[in-house]
Amino acid sequence: MTQIFDDEARSIPVTVVKAGPIRVVQVKTIEKDGYNAIQISYGDAKGVNKPTAGHYAKAGVAPGAHLVEVKVDDPSGFVVGQEIKVEEMFEAGTKADVSGVSKGKGFAGVMKRHNFAGQGGSHGNHKKHRAPGSIGACATPARVFKGMRMAGRMGGERVTTLNLEIAAVDAERGLLLLNGSVPGPKGSLVLVREAVKARG
Repeated sequence: MTQIFDDEARSIPVTVVKAGPIRVVQVKTIEKDGYNAIQISYGDAKGVNKPTAGHYAKAGVAPGAHLVEVKVDDPSGFVVGQEIKVEEMFEAGTKADVSGVSKGKGFAGVMKRHNFAGQGGSHGNHKKHRAPGSIGACATPARVFKGMRMAGRMGGERVTTLNLEIAAVDAERGLLLLNGSVPGPKGSLVLVREAVKARG
């Protein structure tokens, strides 16, 4: 993350994302596949297995490090082997959704994982300050309900941040500046797409 300044010298926190170029590996249509979508590839793979290499060879595209399928309304605007740059897909002022894998936190207690307040710090409380407290009744219902918020593994899950405003697009360097934070640590892979719930 970094910051940029607008025309009125206000600081805007942005996340810089290296976006593209991406290559179209396959175009799927309703007539042939039952739905409209395109397969896109990003990065350069050092080595791939034979089935994957054959899939790329059929498209005439160099093997990519990442392959993802994205649904589109009209696939006729895409051609196998086409290279798509960031400035062709996004423009400043529009909204985008960003998906990625959140930072893994390991095993976490209820205060960190679920924002519990914890127990009292005095009045005879003996080493139970961060404990969850009661998790259910006794003979009725004689079990703990599913979904009870308890300690456990936190993070490392697929997360989507909605409606991030695109602050700027650097076409020369292929960068996307998003107003706000995105899931995952520095250098992780994220999927950026047009916002599906954008208002206005």
